[in-house]
Formats: sequence, C-alpha cells, structure tokens
Amino acid sequence: MNRVFGRRPPVTPEPMTAEALMSAIPATATQAAPQAKVAPIQGPVQAPVQRLRAQVLERVDPVVAAELPAPALRAQLEALVHEIANRERVELSAREQSRIAEELADDMVGYGPLEPLLQDDSISDIMVNGPDRVFVEVRGKVEQTNVRFRSGAQLAAIAQKMAATVGRRVDESSPLVDCRLADGSRVNVVFPPLAIGGACISIRKFAKRKVDLRAMAEGGSMSPNVARVLEIAARCRLNVVISGGTGSGKTTMMNAMSRMIDEGERIVTIEDAAELQLQQPHVVRLETRPVNLEGRGEITQRDLIKNALRMRPDRIIVGEVRGAEAFDMLQAMNTGHDGSYCTVHANTTRDAIIRIENMVQMGQSSLPSRAIRTQIASAVDIIVQVARMRDGGRRVLQVSEVCGLEGEVVTMNEVFTFEFQGEDSTGRIRGRWITGGIRPGFYDRLEYFGLGEAWMNALREG
Repeated sequence: MNRVFGRRPPVTPEPMTAEALMSAIPATATQAAPQAKVAPIQGPVQAPVQRLRAQVLERVDPVVAAELPAPALRAQLEALVHEIANRERVELSAREQSRIAEELADDMVGYGPLEPLLQDDSISDIMVNGPDRVFVEVRGKVEQTNVRFRSGAQLAAIAQKMAATVGRRVDESSPLVDCRLADGSRVNVVFPPLAIGGACISIRKFAKRKVDLRAMAEGGSMSPNVARVLEIAARCRLNVVISGGTGSGKTTMMNAMSRMIDEGERIVTIEDAAELQLQQPHVVRLETRPVNLEGRGEITQRDLIKNALRMRPDRIIVGEVRGAEAFDMLQAMNTGHDGSYCTVHANTTRDAIIRIENMVQMGQSSLPSRAIRTQIASAVDIIVQVARMRDGGRRVLQVSEVCGLEGEVVTMNEVFTFEFQGEDSTGRIRGRWITGGIRPGFYDRLEYFGLGEAWMNALREG
C-alpha cells in the first residue's frame, strides 16, 4: 500500500518506515496548502501546533494522498501526527491529534473547514461571509457556527477549488460563479473586489434521502389531499409552474413531483447549475455555460430550450426561469410538450403570472400584453406556491388553476389555499388547507387519464 508521506516511488515497494521517507513537496507548495481550523487550539501550544502542521505537510506526497481513500488517508495522517508530536514533544491529547489529522485530510481531499458542515445531513444551507463568519441553516433556522478559516487566502483557494470541479473559474477578473459539488449541492461564489469582506460562498445542500409527495405530506408541508392532487397533476401531464421565494423549497417540490413521471418518458432538464435529482432512466441533463476568457462561448438557458425542442422530449423541465427564456418555455408548453415544469420567483400565484409576463417582455418587447397573457393562459395549467414560514417549515400555500383570459385579465381558480390557525406550544405553525371543490377546466384531460373522479374525491375530502 502506498504511504501518504514521503517521496512517491516509481514502482510499488515494500512498506517503508516513516523515518526513511523524505519530503516530496517544495516549500512554496507547502505554504499554499490550506489548513482547516474548525476549533482552533488556543493557549501556549498554538505555535508548536502550527509547526507540527508544517512538518506534517512537508512529509506528505500530494499524488499519493489524492489516490488514497479518505479513511486510509486520515489513518496515515494520524499516525504521522502522533510520530512528529512525540518527537517534537508537543503536548497534545489523542483527541487533539486526531482532530489535526482530520483537518489536514479535509484540506487535502475536501473543502477544508467546510467539510464537516457538508457532511452534516441536518444542515440545508451553508453561508460563508468572509473568513471569520460562517452561518448554517438547520431545520429552517439560521445560526452562526464556530467555523473559521485561517485566512482570506485559504477561503479563496477553497472557492476556486469548488468552481474548478465543474470546469469553471472564479477570480478578480471573473468574480461571480454558479457551480455544483459532486453530491449535487448548489454553490454560488462572489469574489473580491465585489465581496468587500472576503470571498462569500453560499451552498444549498439537498437531502440525500429522496423525498416524495407522501413524505412531504407526512412532514407537514401539505395535506394528504394536496399531495394527491399534485400527484394526479403529474400523472396527467399538466403543465406546472412552481413559484416561491429563495430557499422556499421549489427544487424539492419539483423533484418530488417528478417522481410521478412515467419511466418510459424522455425528459430533458435545463439548469444554470444542475441540481435536479430525477430518478427516471431516460433523462437528458443540460447545463448552461458562462463566457470564456475571450468573452465568447456563452450558452444560455434560452439556447438550451430551443435546442431541446429538437431532441424529441416528452417533457421539458427548466430548473429556474429568470429571463427571456420564459417565452421559449411557454412555446414549448404550447407545442405538444405537455407535462413540462419550471420554477419562478414570486410571492403569490397571481404574482407568478405577472412575473412570467414581464420576463417574456424582456426578450419579446414588441409582443402586446394580451398576446403574452393568452400564451400564459393556454400554456400553464397549475401554479404551486411554496414558502418558508417563520417557524422554519416549508409549506404549500396555494395550488391555483389557470383558467383562461377574460378581457385583459388571466382568470384563476384556487384549488387549495393554506389557512393559518395559530401555533402550538413548540412554536410550530398550525393551519389547514381549504378548497372550494370547483371542477377544473382541464377535467377532460383528467378523464382521459382516468383520474377525474380521483381529483374530485381529493377536493371533497379536503
């Protein structure tokens, strides 16, 4: 087995002792290596600990370290830390030595001080506001952590490492980037000079456990009858817009609804940073591309939607519509691609209609408002409004049917609406989902799929 410390031999040798191994890293590389300080060791031993870290890094072969599994790397680093600490007479407990080895391993093959936060499944968002302030969201509540970076340079190096994993770059000349991590987490980086207090990183994590509509109903995000209505909407190939604010759960809702799509359908997903987690076998994932160093080569969501129409999709799913691509999305929904989904940022289902109209005008300013509203009324069947409430919970606030156009106004029917009823002793919001029980305008489509009566039963029970 290759050892993580010492010069990497050209052939596989017999195991060597630590004393026989020599340095394989130049001094400049050693200085550039990031070092995590999740819980810095304080007091008179701090300087010896820094020297211990430097000596460990001098003994590490980065090529071998990159090839080792994380558990094996940590074990070898822990042995090396123990050896050097004994030799240099650095008084550290076994627990402190283990922590130093883990921090060094996170720096080498992970994302430094952020690695423990990324591994914590209870954390949904990580927000880095410079090297000294790191916040997390746990169960809908934002709190500050004791995580610190050694310097702004270490934070900048980790931000660049994240961007490089998907072939993107972030520096002073290109200070904004959207990217994703290997586990699907979405990352946004703002680099100096735009970020005055040091690089800012926002990481949106997604639960490793796959969430469906039933699980969301059990968690209180909706009632079982709302979940049944959304399941029927997905199975009957209704065009759905999911609306909400930042962090309201739009992507989670879209992932849950997509689980109802038949496995025989061809799905094309289009995103700025790929984060959807579709489980079907026939999925084509497309991702936008920013401009290169020469200022060319940009591929926008609008370009990808136009191209997707030539790929024989059964459904087109756009992660987030935020510009002129709204026009092309409506075109796709109106030209035989039933069952397509997209998300928008809006406060209510009515606001979502207005926002879509405004985004269409960003790219088609010559179109009259009535023509745009006619397109919206014809293309969109259902709008689902989700929100993060003050108790930290994400809930469905509205499920609205887009009925048609009367004069200059897009008419809508409230299928379900959340009614606030107070809060319990723990501070959790209580409420119920009410419905008018009105037969929808797309009832013939529900009947075509044999689910018309099931829809009406869900409304009556609601």
